[in-house]
Amino acid sequence: MKFKIILFLFLIGFSGTLNAQTESLYSEELYLNNGDTLRYRMLLPKNFSEENKYPIVLFLHGAGERGNDNKKQLVHGSKLFLNQMIRGAFPAIIIFPQCPRDNYWSNATVDRSTNPISLVYPLDKPPTKPLDLVIQLIEGYLSKPYVDKNKVYVGGLSMGGMGTFEILYQRPNIFAAAFAICGGGNPESAKEYATKTELWVFHGAKDDVVNPQLSVDMVSAILKYGGKPNFTLYADDNHNSWDSAFAEPQLLPWLFSKSKN
Repeated sequence: MKFKIILFLFLIGFSGTLNAQTESLYSEELYLNNGDTLRYRMLLPKNFSEENKYPIVLFLHGAGERGNDNKKQLVHGSKLFLNQMIRGAFPAIIIFPQCPRDNYWSNATVDRSTNPISLVYPLDKPPTKPLDLVIQLIEGYLSKPYVDKNKVYVGGLSMGGMGTFEILYQRPNIFAAAFAICGGGNPESAKEYATKTELWVFHGAKDDVVNPQLSVDMVSAILKYGGKPNFTLYADDNHNSWDSAFAEPQLLPWLFSKSKN
């Protein structure tokens, strides 16, 4: 209990803006394949050694952090993994890819003329180019001897929450656990991963950008297809429910406790 209280006190201060120190600790990386480029940032565990095995956490940012500067994707969530207590308790490889401005993580038809925005998620389509590159990147890391293939995790917020549901649908056998914040997806996609990946879904009840009903529908579908998801609906949160989610003292202990075996 003492650890949980201390952890909470450290985490509640991690919703601030990106600073130079945060940026510098995440190395700038490029993944190149057949003329396509995926920009990403990576944080290695302290005292990283290829002789050890580490989990991987993939984090997918929201629409506001799209671009090609390989920087903005760190605005939300990156500080969470820099906390010294977290790095000591949960050594892991953290990956923050960046989606180009004119693209999307998930296969979604987006109508921003409505409030909340209207979103339709088709099934049976290949992943978008940015998500396909992310999948290739992660599958490449899975071949590394220092990666624990049983402890691969994904999470994201808003567009990245949608991308989280999408990547689980596209690659249902990779991830041990996932968290999706203020996202959404096609409920029928849950059939592919409901019993394969542990999930924690977050949303703000007052969200006027991405309708909270989208998360409710995903949770209902996961239950329908045999999953047992955690679901947290913040009564007073609008779209930035990620601040509350990142302050959850059990989020990372829960995530890193999950394993494929």
